[in-house]
Amino acid sequence: MRLVFMGTPEISVPALEALIEGGHQVEAVVTQPDRPKGRGKALGEPPVKTAAKALGIPVLQPERVKKNEEFLKTLEEIRPDAIVVIAFGQILPREILELPRYGCINIHASLLPKYRGAAPIQWAVIDGEKETGLTTMYMEEGLDTGDMLLKAVVPIEAGETGGSLHDKLGKASGPLILETLKRIQEGTIEAVPQEGESSYAPMLTKEMGHIDWTKDAASIERLVRGLSPWPSAYTILHGKNLKIWKVRLLGPSGTEAAPGSIVEAGKRGLCVQTGDGVLAVEELQLSGKKRMDAASFLRGFPVDPGDRLE
Repeated sequence: MRLVFMGTPEISVPALEALIEGGHQVEAVVTQPDRPKGRGKALGEPPVKTAAKALGIPVLQPERVKKNEEFLKTLEEIRPDAIVVIAFGQILPREILELPRYGCINIHASLLPKYRGAAPIQWAVIDGEKETGLTTMYMEEGLDTGDMLLKAVVPIEAGETGGSLHDKLGKASGPLILETLKRIQEGTIEAVPQEGESSYAPMLTKEMGHIDWTKDAASIERLVRGLSPWPSAYTILHGKNLKIWKVRLLGPSGTEAAPGSIVEAGKRGLCVQTGDGVLAVEELQLSGKKRMDAASFLRGFPVDPGDRLE
């Protein structure tokens, strides 16, 4: 097919590469503009732009796609059979949705209608789902509400993080979009309306990572995994920001310590009382320092039982 590809972050790259390897003619890649990154705030290009340049595909970076006559004219001149979208980051207007012969096809990182929205991967981990996956769908003006085409189920393993699940779903996107396009072209695919209970996966914020120690240990453990590597879970120790990268469930403490209290600081790590159960913090990072295991941290930053995390 003659295609336009729209995507921005790292998860979009495997699908783009698969389209090229599958023999499709990607006429242009549309991605977000370069943005300042890092402490130096130097302009950094989106991962999809880097991949497109390596593949020799022209790149378009409109600040916005709505009410952009110049961009619309460019798409009309390309005359794509389909537009493939994965994590692009802008809502497409009706005139773009209706432009391609086979429509605009989105690859969404959940088993729709569950987890519509911006952060389906992380919320699936945070909520304790046993499986998630990818759904290809025809796009419409609603938020992830279009008719579904194909799905790929991906199990969520014990210890899965938002980052590791992101990578697994990225790898699964290539085969799924190739099969979807093949069956669309053959006329053998069935578009199925979304029915049943839906849920929403709102955008992640840094504030979400502030651990509420009154919650149960299992919920906090999932939060830590789901928000790794970004925005990451954190707490406050002795007035300093402390990122929490890895924790382990220990069960009941046998004490009546208040949530957030450190009940042990030693061989098992930094053990913290929660609203229900105890967590051993195994990997952490003090503000301005490197990430380290709990034993290394405790050698340089003494912590006593009874100290509180806030």
